[in-house]
Amino acid sequence: MKAGLLCGEGTVEVELPDSFPLLEMQEMPPLPDPAGAIRHALSNPIRCPPLTDLARGKKSACVVISDITRPVPNKVLLPPLLNALEQGGIPRESIIILIATGMHRPNLGDELASMVGREIMDRYTIVNHYCRRPETYRKVDEIDGAPIEINRHYLDAELKILTGLIEPHFYAGYSGGGKAILPGISSFETMKFMHSYRMIDHPNVTNCVLEGNPFHEYVIRVTERVGADFILNLVINKERQTAGVFAGHYDQAHLAGCDMVFRHSVVDLDGPADLVITSGGGYPLDATFYQVSKALICAMDILREGGTVVVACECRDGLGSPEFCGIMRTVSSPEAFFSHYSDPANLVLDQWCAQNIYQALDHAGQVYVYSPGLSHEDLAKTGAVKTEDVQQTVQSLLEGRSRPVVIPDGPYVVGRIRPGSEV
Repeated sequence: MKAGLLCGEGTVEVELPDSFPLLEMQEMPPLPDPAGAIRHALSNPIRCPPLTDLARGKKSACVVISDITRPVPNKVLLPPLLNALEQGGIPRESIIILIATGMHRPNLGDELASMVGREIMDRYTIVNHYCRRPETYRKVDEIDGAPIEINRHYLDAELKILTGLIEPHFYAGYSGGGKAILPGISSFETMKFMHSYRMIDHPNVTNCVLEGNPFHEYVIRVTERVGADFILNLVINKERQTAGVFAGHYDQAHLAGCDMVFRHSVVDLDGPADLVITSGGGYPLDATFYQVSKALICAMDILREGGTVVVACECRDGLGSPEFCGIMRTVSSPEAFFSHYSDPANLVLDQWCAQNIYQALDHAGQVYVYSPGLSHEDLAKTGAVKTEDVQQTVQSLLEGRSRPVVIPDGPYVVGRIRPGSEV
């Protein structure tokens, strides 16, 4: 059989034995009329009044959207949402679209037009969040001594709306919901707390786990504190088509979407694999090696200690931010990373994804990376091996493997070892 590993905007084909276990999302048929489904959800939300009713009497609104690193179909999502706000009486000039960049770069120009469409870009005020500009956010509270600082545009709006995708997320359990606020429009100081070494090291800070997950619990606490009047979250299938629409209460509507994602994206295994062949999830998720940490964590969770991982990822923008590059090019081993960065005094931007990568490297016996966008020098310090030929590498690794697994869609599919079969 052939498996197409998502890589950039295409796939890398790998020929495998017919008996090779394949972990894939269950088929989710696309909605025949996504815009119509969104309009219906806005008028019939979960545990919440219709959006138009909420807008009545309000003078301003802030609509939070995801940045370019998430494949949100904003061109479909935004028009009915913005129309509902205007029908409710909020003037167009009083609606701000706030891009939840988190700690990522801003989305501007043609890139922004590709996200939201030229018409929306030209007709509405669109603002990027900057986590390191104190004038753009203010403190609203503290959690465990850490400041909770949120974007002023959001705090000052009379109607607060969150949008995004619901997918497996390696920290929050699932994306979507209040994650648009934390970390989406939070300050760097707030995110330092949420992405601390200790937080990322917690066993319940992982994919598709909400109960007992401190990351998710803090997201809920902050969302309750700053407020979220309405959410509009979508679920997409492997073809990036809209398969589900969930609107209404920030927690209840989100949980309904999480249930759908769990049923279609989580696959149980009878035991750990000794070889995992996976992908970074394709563009835009695999634009940098920073984001490929998600695929490596998913692989690690189903890999026996000392097993092997092969990952395909385009990385058209290289390793990632300057801070992330600095970590990956100077740290010589997982042990060196853990020793230095476990100290809160040494925390730097983007160390959390480096932490995940070194966790995976420490767990695996070897990690092979196919990436047109990375050089051998980029990977040299990590201990990962760059391969130019996925097929040849996989072929050389198959002999003697009793439990190989391939995950063409990478982090969009979450494998779980059934209790009692971990050995």
